[in-house]
Amino acid sequence: MSTDAKRRTQAERTEATRAALIAAARALFAEHGYASVTTEEIVRRAGVTRGALYHHFADKRDVLRAVYEQIEAELAARLGEAVAPGAGSLETLAAGAERFLDACLEPEVQRIALHDAPAVLGWEEWREIGARYGLGLIEALLRTGMEAGEIRRQPVTPLSHALLGALDEVAMLVARADDPVAARADAGETLAGLVEALRPPR
Repeated sequence: MSTDAKRRTQAERTEATRAALIAAARALFAEHGYASVTTEEIVRRAGVTRGALYHHFADKRDVLRAVYEQIEAELAARLGEAVAPGAGSLETLAAGAERFLDACLEPEVQRIALHDAPAVLGWEEWREIGARYGLGLIEALLRTGMEAGEIRRQPVTPLSHALLGALDEVAMLVARADDPVAARADAGETLAGLVEALRPPR
């Protein structure tokens, strides 16, 4: 086997080990919550050694960060799929908000992304990771909508942050509600109103 092939094989093994640890931790965090899961359980579920875990991650908190990042990346991809061919920016924003609220009802998203991640990582880091995946999507839609005349022209950066903040807040509201389904319906109505308010005056 050539040196390059050996390097590729080693890199693939390394990536497979990291992926196995993230998958194991994600399943355990979703089922039991971050506080109740030990690193021993994670390595046992992943079928690797403790040394392998600490080769890839500094500690359990670092594992949670990777799990949360994976969830955020998947949510961003799902929101991207909400874009219908030929749909306008406002229609796409509204559809994306609906899809995001539906995700907030999923137990895994509620427990890991909306309960454990902000509590363990702290608001600043939790918000920074979420913004990394969501803010760009919102900014791009707003710019496209303004150029097309669908959205009233205004400063894009503060508007993007305002909309992302609204999404974060309603997500927390839904996750912590006694009746998440009812809270999701109310939040959907509120977000639809916010999106509609972006139209230019007639």
